[in-house]
Formats: sequence, structure tokens, C-alpha cells
Amino acid sequence: MKSKIHPKYNDVCFIDVSSGKKFLTKSTLTSQRKETIDGVEYNVVVRDVTSDSHPAYTGEKRFVDTAGRVEKFQSKFRRQRSGA
Repeated sequence: MKSKIHPKYNDVCFIDVSSGKKFLTKSTLTSQRKETIDGVEYNVVVRDVTSDSHPAYTGEKRFVDTAGRVEKFQSKFRRQRSGA
């Protein structure tokens, strides 16, 4: 690799918020938070969703009750409008 045209490649620890699992890898990402693991200093990057918690990878099916949400919104809107 040419020395002056590529970004610096760092040791990075991605942490999944929902599962707490840590993924050690290399990336061009950096962060202010650092953590030393097995004598190596890693930049810590916190993520909401990773392959450890994403439904596409875990096989978990999530049902979103959109009809219930719409009905709740409509009933709330009707109460506010009728009271005005």
C-alpha cells in the first residue's frame, strides 16, 4: 500500500448494546473511548444492531402490531379533537 493515500487501519472493538458481545477486528474507524484487551489497545465502537442481534442473522421473527398502533393513534386523536 502507498503510505500517504490510505487511511490509518486501527484495532477496533465493536460492542453490541443489546447482547453485550464484543467483536474484535480492524477498521479505519476511531473513537475517543479505548479499551485494552489482551495487551492490545482497541478503539471502542458501540452499535445498536450487529450480526449477533439482528433478526436476519438470529432467525428471530419480530411481529410489529401496526394495526394496534394506528388504532391507538386514531382514538387519541379523536379524544383531543372532540374535547376542543
